[in-house]
Amino acid sequence: MIENPCVYKIQRYSIHDGPGIRTTLFFQGCPLSCRWCHNPESQKMPLPTDIKEIKRVADQLMEEIEKDLIFYDDSGGGVTFSGGEPLSQPQLLFNLLDQCREKEIHTCVDTSGFADAHILLKAAQKADLILYDIKIMDETAHVEFCGKKVSMVLENLKQLSDHTANVRLRFPLVPQITDIDENIGKMIAFLRKDTKFRKIHILPFHKAGEGKYQNLGIKNELSKVLPPSSLRLATVREQFESQGFTVTIGG
Repeated sequence: MIENPCVYKIQRYSIHDGPGIRTTLFFQGCPLSCRWCHNPESQKMPLPTDIKEIKRVADQLMEEIEKDLIFYDDSGGGVTFSGGEPLSQPQLLFNLLDQCREKEIHTCVDTSGFADAHILLKAAQKADLILYDIKIMDETAHVEFCGKKVSMVLENLKQLSDHTANVRLRFPLVPQITDIDENIGKMIAFLRKDTKFRKIHILPFHKAGEGKYQNLGIKNELSKVLPPSSLRLATVREQFESQGFTVTIGG
């Protein structure tokens, strides 16, 4: 049992957060407040933690991670650091990435890209794979629906491209918010012009986290929004594929 607010959940046997069977550690705290967030309980930032405590927590978490070694070896899996936003707790993240590398455990960092560039680039050097969300291209709309400007997210993605990092792009397809033809067109144009990335995973909006809003007493502003239809998914896939992208639905 983890007795520290730095990580709020450990999910074992995950198959949607990177290759193979994985253990996903959900970090507490996120600078964004996306309206469709499936983990709203993770948004509140934890209190600052000193170096000694970070090391203790990291060692404790590694004990949990190593319990699943047999599943990583058999499936080509590993550990995914998600959230919240793992880059918001860089010292803990880097400690865990270093320990996993020493033990030859595959690592993914699942990020919104909203972090100081030097922290992101250092994480990309240490991790085997970066799962990078790209959501809304318009600055005003990104502030409205995610709480912060998008410029940092886009600039960081350019830098990852320049540094030849191993990145898997993920596009959450949310009706009426991200699933707008103008947004998709701007996204395609940006990726083609300013990055080398030509593979993208489309993540259809779902309502799995709806009960969390009720439990937390938070208004769910997307309670009446339905997941995109299979026809709409096919249309969006075609928009990307027609521009030279390889598209995967989910993952």
